[in-house]
Amino acid sequence: MFHPAVSIYHSEGFRGADMRGIETHGGRPAAKDTVGGIVARARAAQRAFERSTQAELDMAVLAAGWAIMNPGRNRALAGLAVRDTGLGVAADKENKNHRKTLGLLRDLKGAVSTGVLAEYPEKGITEIARPVGVVAAVVPSTNPGATPANNIINAIKCGNAVIVAPSPKGYGTAALLVEYVHAEFDRIGAPRGLVQCLPAPVTRELTGELMRQADLVVVTGSQNNVRAGYSSGTPCLGVGLGNVAVIVDESADLADAAAKIMVSKTFDNATSCSSENALIVHQAVYEPMIAALEREGGVLLSPSEKETLQKAMFPAGKLSPAVTAQPVRAICAVAGLTRPELAAAKCLMVEETGTGAAHPFSGEKLSPVLALYRAPGFDAALATLRAIYEYQGNGHSCGIHTREDAQVARLGREMTVCRVIVNQAHAIANGGNFDNGLPFSLSMGCGTWGRNSISENLNYRHFMNVTRIVRVIPERRPSEEEIFGEYWKRHGRQR
Repeated sequence: MFHPAVSIYHSEGFRGADMRGIETHGGRPAAKDTVGGIVARARAAQRAFERSTQAELDMAVLAAGWAIMNPGRNRALAGLAVRDTGLGVAADKENKNHRKTLGLLRDLKGAVSTGVLAEYPEKGITEIARPVGVVAAVVPSTNPGATPANNIINAIKCGNAVIVAPSPKGYGTAALLVEYVHAEFDRIGAPRGLVQCLPAPVTRELTGELMRQADLVVVTGSQNNVRAGYSSGTPCLGVGLGNVAVIVDESADLADAAAKIMVSKTFDNATSCSSENALIVHQAVYEPMIAALEREGGVLLSPSEKETLQKAMFPAGKLSPAVTAQPVRAICAVAGLTRPELAAAKCLMVEETGTGAAHPFSGEKLSPVLALYRAPGFDAALATLRAIYEYQGNGHSCGIHTREDAQVARLGREMTVCRVIVNQAHAIANGGNFDNGLPFSLSMGCGTWGRNSISENLNYRHFMNVTRIVRVIPERRPSEEEIFGEYWKRHGRQR
């Protein structure tokens, strides 16, 4: 049981620490000095915190989790996120904050993150979990509450301190979340310096300096930020660009597939990098699948409407912020689409045949707009899938709705993606769900295909160093015959 009165948390005098008192030079603090003060406070708190027992670490994890899952606070964070960023849906963000945090806490319950991780007597090796130190968490405006909460909880689980670098638009939400974490830390006697936020206004200079001074950088969001993280000189966990495409083959349960796709595609106005951007549908079920999607709230645009939408969504070939994470009615207003049926649509659908820059609907749209491709068979569908990912999204994830395991196996063997989501709502499943085994996360590694250092969902193990104690064991030295015997039999033994 956790006893804050005797906790090491009180012994270092950190309780109630905040970000006031930063020295300034000439009115505005220099980025190096500002960040240096914050990092120094984090290091002092972390040095005490890393001596915590597993029970104390886990109590701090629960405190950070309750900071966002408390219903009143969750509602406030979700509402503020939408008001400040103009992105997404408050109710969906509230749902995401709750579900993602609850799932993460489930994953972490009982997980060992300090002390002995494993012992291998036959190898003479003992593995000991150690913290990484101070984590710089660079988080996006699309998830200004859920993503920093995920990073904070994972970092705290392993005895680290974490400093959040929010996007300018998401600053208010991230800063409020940190206030809530501090309030919960006060209840258990944990040092506030463990979780901090860069001061407003957050600038590239501040974020860049934080990346340089931290011990580990975790970046979720724009590829510019990811590249900056990798070039900062600090070990970095960055994630890749999403552009999920999903195959619907002739064996699929179309009604089930359409319902799941529409739930996923419209959730939080498609802010998720795991939201479906394109469907590749077997021609035998193409028309029925469109009908199924229409029953779920999709509306197929005419060629002329598609052209109108493309001009509004991709001026100069780049996705417009005016449509990003907006509802259909707002997108139609921006584009000047006035057909009455569009007013009640949940999602706009456009038919597409090409891929690449000349066909911008083949890329990530971050909005409830879905591209539809027709394929005469699975080989053709796979070829289209590859072409889409050669343009955008390589390494991230793909999906399939099918009853044929052979099709699933081919995607696993042949597609350059780190996750293949089968018969599920992709944006809900890809970051972990209660009915699949992926870790709950808002940051999906894309492997070398996506120019990332990890190929799995970001999780607490990425916030941990491992020290190995190595003892002498009985020697087992093989003979050359044991190693090369089969090779010599097949190919001879030349001297």
